[in-house]
Amino acid sequence: VYVNGTPRTGDPYSNGYVRLPIALHKGENSLLFLVGRGRLRAAIKTVANPLLLDASDATLPDFRLGEALKTNGALIAINASNDWKRGLKIVTETPEGKRLVRTIPALPPTSVRKVAFSIEGGSPKSADNKKYSLYLADSAGTPISESIEISLRVRKQTETYKRTFISQIDGSVQYFAVNPASDYVDRKPGMPNLPPAALALSLHGASVEGLGQADAYASKSWVHLVAPTNRRPYGFDWEEWGRLDALEVLDLAQKELKTDPTRTYLTGHSMGGHGTWQIGVQYPDKFAALAPSAGWVSFFSYAGTQKSKTPTPMEAILQRATNPSDTLALSHNYTQQSIYILHGDADDNVPISEARAMATHLAGFHKDFQLHEQPGAGHWWSEGDEAGARCVDYPGFFDLFSKRRIPNLSEVRHVDFTTANPEVSATCHWATIDQQQKPLEISSVDITLDPHIRRFSGTTKNVKTLKFNLNSLEGTEPVSFVLDGVKLDKLAFPKDKILTLVREGATWVHASSSNAGQKNALRSGNFKAAFNHRFQFVVGTKGTFVENEWALSKAKFDAETFWYRGNGSVDILLDTEFNPAKEVDRSVILYGNSETNSAWKVLLKEADVDVRRGVAVIGKEKIEGENLAVLFVRPRINSSIASVGVISGTGIVGMRLTDRIPIFLSGVGIPDCITLAPESLYEGVAGVKAAGYFGNDWSVAGGEFIFNH
Repeated sequence: VYVNGTPRTGDPYSNGYVRLPIALHKGENSLLFLVGRGRLRAAIKTVANPLLLDASDATLPDFRLGEALKTNGALIAINASNDWKRGLKIVTETPEGKRLVRTIPALPPTSVRKVAFSIEGGSPKSADNKKYSLYLADSAGTPISESIEISLRVRKQTETYKRTFISQIDGSVQYFAVNPASDYVDRKPGMPNLPPAALALSLHGASVEGLGQADAYASKSWVHLVAPTNRRPYGFDWEEWGRLDALEVLDLAQKELKTDPTRTYLTGHSMGGHGTWQIGVQYPDKFAALAPSAGWVSFFSYAGTQKSKTPTPMEAILQRATNPSDTLALSHNYTQQSIYILHGDADDNVPISEARAMATHLAGFHKDFQLHEQPGAGHWWSEGDEAGARCVDYPGFFDLFSKRRIPNLSEVRHVDFTTANPEVSATCHWATIDQQQKPLEISSVDITLDPHIRRFSGTTKNVKTLKFNLNSLEGTEPVSFVLDGVKLDKLAFPKDKILTLVREGATWVHASSSNAGQKNALRSGNFKAAFNHRFQFVVGTKGTFVENEWALSKAKFDAETFWYRGNGSVDILLDTEFNPAKEVDRSVILYGNSETNSAWKVLLKEADVDVRRGVAVIGKEKIEGENLAVLFVRPRINSSIASVGVISGTGIVGMRLTDRIPIFLSGVGIPDCITLAPESLYEGVAGVKAAGYFGNDWSVAGGEFIFNH
């Protein structure tokens, strides 16, 4: 909704918890709604207190009988005033009478933000819910909002439960659900030790919660079922931030549950079936087997997204940004996993043609997959009186899982691995594609290790820098390589056991290490990759009143959108508050240009891209006009992982044009750098004035750019 011309987030999924503080003008006010699903419900209400808490979108953990809890929850804080609110505290009063106090981040004027609060509690002895009271207080601890109550479930040891955690993406509170392996709960002293349990990561479908996914299974004796959230029931289709959520949860759950890392499996239904295909293909060495149920293959096969078969140079540059979503282009990675495909042959939601097409594709090269079509079954189905929904809790899945494991590093003799972007996926067993020759084109390695003669041999495609983890070898004798016909004999065994080779023209050379300041597996772009590593928004204040007002409004809109679509919580601060010497491993999103945001000169002093009033400078090219929107990403100085994303314009029209770019929407690829004119809204690619990818040295000259001006 545009409120008096200012964009605010909406509620396209009819969740019902979106309450936006707005300031009405005297006289006429305008509300412009974009209604994507054919329904509209809205109301304007006054509030007696401009500061309040709202528990309608709370993220909460569960207690378990006999276990104390010390963790975090999150709920909505609303600032309905026209002033910044800093130094506020959220106070939690526990059932035991303890008072937990936590300072919350600054709240911009008329803003809504999901904030974390502390939770503690002793070991519950009954299954009664535990109730907590919360309120906002000023810096002195004086209450300034009405108290609200939340209730935490108490679960038996054998029941599904939720765990909360602080995400490293944005510092928000997220949760995952666990359906525990029955043999590993209620263990009494003196009982014999068990080997580590297995773990199956289960990805939910659209509109389904992670908890609902975990509840759809009957408990298994030998495997923990862990369900991440994709950041929301719809979230990001298990790509981008949804994919990152799944990886965070996998790492946390493996550590907390102490599972056997070689017995890790991936499954999911519908959108989660797509997530199984996508996450499974990106990380073939993380999962021993995949079991997609009713899954669609990719945006290109199912969602109506099309790639031009004869693209213009500009179209080709733009399409390349979506290559990480191209499941089929990466599909040779599946050869390292067993696969069980399940689909109802009467599915009217995801057609069975998706499963059949994938089976046909796999038949050309895969030797360990099977497809089962359930006769007469629709999208969600079950059968018999057994516990669990059969479309996810399918016996064939777990029979396969029980017989498969991931090989240890020393057991791997062959790596056939493909990636579209090393920042998304770079490593398979002992091989890491650290840099590409052409950014976001498909890169691959097909390499065999003979440990007896200590030689790696094979071929590569679109690889600039390749790293080898030599922990797979015994001893420290020299190692040899034959790559793309180039021989490198008896290279010294490195102390850190990581050997780096760099492609120079038609040959390969040994390098002591790759340049941490260059593109690499930790930081390669594209633009949306800047929204990671505890990213924060820095708003320009050095422009005109209108420019400054846009910068803050746009940052608030993006933060609201990430809250709604990704259960996110983003810090917003003014450029006058930002200290570039602090928290250098946090990514930064700048709002404004080099004349309106004072943080620009510090964070982007090495960039060969500049945006100022009336002109965008990209390398040696100047694009003039006051209506240009410019987005680009750069590495953050003094950090090996953090980035700087820039949302900018050459004038207020260009700045407002960025409002229309769907950053937090899965399936939308944005190159490292793009410049758009307003014509892009109705002419499409013809309105793109420049787009491209920086080189491995983050330069324009060393990269690939198309200009249309």
